[in-house]
Amino acid sequence: MRDPKHDILFEPIKIGPVTAKNRFYQVPHCSGMGWRRPQTLAAMRGIKAEGGWGVVNTEYCSVHPTSDNDAFPFAALWDDDDIRSNALMTDAVHAHNALAGVELWLGGGMIVNFGTRIPALGLRNRPQTDAGECHPGQTRKIDKQDIRDLRKWHRDAAKRAITAGFDIVYVYATHGYLLSEFLNPLTNTRSDEYGGSLENRVRLVRELIEETLEAVAGKAAVATRFSVDLDDSETYDAFAMLADLPDLWDLTGPDYDIEMGNSRFVKEGALVPNVARAKTMTSKPVVAVGRFTSPDTMAQVIRSGAQDMIGAARPSIADPFLPQKIEQGRVEDIRECIGCNICYAHDSLGVPIRCTQNPTMGEEWRLGWHPERVPPATTRQSVLVVGAGPSGLEAARALGARGYDVMLAEELRTLGGRVSREAALPGLAEWARVRDWRIGQIAKMPNVQVFRESRMAAKDIFDLAVDHVLIATGAKWATDSIGRHSDTGFSHAQPAMIVSAETVLEGAAISANHIVIYDDDHYYIGSVLALALREKGHRVTLVTPQGRACAWGENTNEQYKSNAALIAANVQIITNQCVD
Repeated sequence: MRDPKHDILFEPIKIGPVTAKNRFYQVPHCSGMGWRRPQTLAAMRGIKAEGGWGVVNTEYCSVHPTSDNDAFPFAALWDDDDIRSNALMTDAVHAHNALAGVELWLGGGMIVNFGTRIPALGLRNRPQTDAGECHPGQTRKIDKQDIRDLRKWHRDAAKRAITAGFDIVYVYATHGYLLSEFLNPLTNTRSDEYGGSLENRVRLVRELIEETLEAVAGKAAVATRFSVDLDDSETYDAFAMLADLPDLWDLTGPDYDIEMGNSRFVKEGALVPNVARAKTMTSKPVVAVGRFTSPDTMAQVIRSGAQDMIGAARPSIADPFLPQKIEQGRVEDIRECIGCNICYAHDSLGVPIRCTQNPTMGEEWRLGWHPERVPPATTRQSVLVVGAGPSGLEAARALGARGYDVMLAEELRTLGGRVSREAALPGLAEWARVRDWRIGQIAKMPNVQVFRESRMAAKDIFDLAVDHVLIATGAKWATDSIGRHSDTGFSHAQPAMIVSAETVLEGAAISANHIVIYDDDHYYIGSVLALALREKGHRVTLVTPQGRACAWGENTNEQYKSNAALIAANVQIITNQCVD
């Protein structure tokens, strides 16, 4: 039985001509699946509907070959042949009494059209504008005929969306894509009715909302995704011009690094102040994300009037059954998103998303994995799991759920392995959720025994005579510098000078005043160790063979803020340098 203070989360809400059964709204988010893997995509979205999400949306859905984001997977409604694959998703979502939404997308100058080889349409003749990619692509300045064409493409895609069974159809006017270019005075330098004044710059968005409402003809709601920024009053002026036009507002913030922020730097509910101001300006329902994982916070946000629905991408990936668990009063069973953004990274790499918390994510169709169900063991057998880090804990939990008799042995008093140590580093506290959730689940299983301070030698393992043994003792950070950029490792450093990452993680005192971190990992660990050592008063230099610190962190949306944090902490950064 759910807690009465969460009742507001389960109140139905009318969105134009359709009604969502509750306030849980999976916003459009990338999946790394798109048009290439329609069965995989449908199964993943269907699992979320099964888990209780009232609305489940696609990722960005291209309306025409001029919006092609290869090699990043995207959805498509280019022609009638795309209807069938999209219907796989709507059928999967409708099977669980949820609404299905589609985010129609016009790419603009941020894309290159590698797949279709058609020049991208932008507001100027200029290089492709996604500075994170720096592709040698050129956009073609959009003319009046192009505007007429894209309005038709958008209308046609909206009609196909209805045929495919979608209940909500988006006009996507944020995140730097084409409609954002029209809204932005820095990119829109047109002198006709689509440029200059704010009213003119808003014109195309208005036309598309009106034409989409006409195209869906009352068979679906029309949502608009739009950015508002407390530091830019004009964004609210633009919002006011359209405030009561669409059936639903899906509001975002001024910076994707906030909306999709890594938990090292951005915490739960970061967009609420921006969204709350806009909410006072419209009579239509408003949804927004905030990496919401706390049911209490969700309910409070809705009660406050800041927004009407709880938008989620990452929390719905980490736990597709989050709404159902709240409804059943099983809040302790929620797998809370840790904000590591590994999901985002894999879409950026052009492959299906995965999740640190939810190992079934992306394998719902190919392998038939389910986040809440595992096949029972055919015979009851005993299993020894050696090591209670994240892998050992997950193995013990899954085996216990299947009905095996499990012994989990850990040499330390503390469970969690490296997660427990890394969670103590600057900004990584939420990573402890990986450990805590699994410990909580195991504690409910009488067939899983946990043995702390139980170091196992080979003889000990054989003496137990169990049916199966899993070794989950993990790995250690290398100290020889052999890695991506060095085949020989350190040749001049004295062994006594070298300290492993584990030494820092375990909290051991380091007598040196000046510490050099050689980072050939290029992810988060070098940066957070540098910040931790600065907090202890050490002078720190981070050396990396890459051109920037935390380079792979671009994939997890933390490189820029990580670099800024290092500079603010007076960490010296030396790039493009190997150590020998």
